[in-house]
Amino acid sequence: MELKRLFQIHSNTRHPKAGNLLLSEPTMNDLHFGRSAVLLIEHNDSEGSFGIIMNKALNVRLNEVVDTFQDFEAPVYLGGPVADNQIFFMHTLGNLLPDAFEFMDGLYWGGDTEALNALIATGIATPDNVRFFIGYAGWSAGQLVQELERNAWGVCKTDAKTLLDTPVDQLWSRYVDRLGKEYEIWKRFPKNPEDN
Repeated sequence: MELKRLFQIHSNTRHPKAGNLLLSEPTMNDLHFGRSAVLLIEHNDSEGSFGIIMNKALNVRLNEVVDTFQDFEAPVYLGGPVADNQIFFMHTLGNLLPDAFEFMDGLYWGGDTEALNALIATGIATPDNVRFFIGYAGWSAGQLVQELERNAWGVCKTDAKTLLDTPVDQLWSRYVDRLGKEYEIWKRFPKNPEDN
């Protein structure tokens, strides 16, 4: 039996929307998407979709990557393969940051960087309420739906608090548990099948 067919679970019919978490099926083993949990920031069947990989922490701090912020010991995450020379951020600071876009209840994308710098200086913005990403994940119009039809992703609901409180190294497996018993095989599949 072809390996990809082994992981086809046809109960995954939920249509994705902003704020959903996409969990990659376990045979996807590239740097960006191997066992990744991608938070959808925007989804539009006719225009495309984009999101951020939530569980790929890099071994760098923000001030090692950019020098435009105050001294801020925040981790940086690998957000995806698109625009991988740019820094993006999301936060729970709400209207404290002008131009921020609320894409799910309590979680915001971007905003005015000068205002963010001021919030960092005053201690209001902390690594607990702001996350930084290099790059993002993007899909052209209809591409994500096609990938879902091939069962490349499991779609899971989440909320900001649960998502941000879950340790990043456990994010994929904990949310796979939420998909249901038929997805248990995903967790049993070895990270490197060649080691078997």
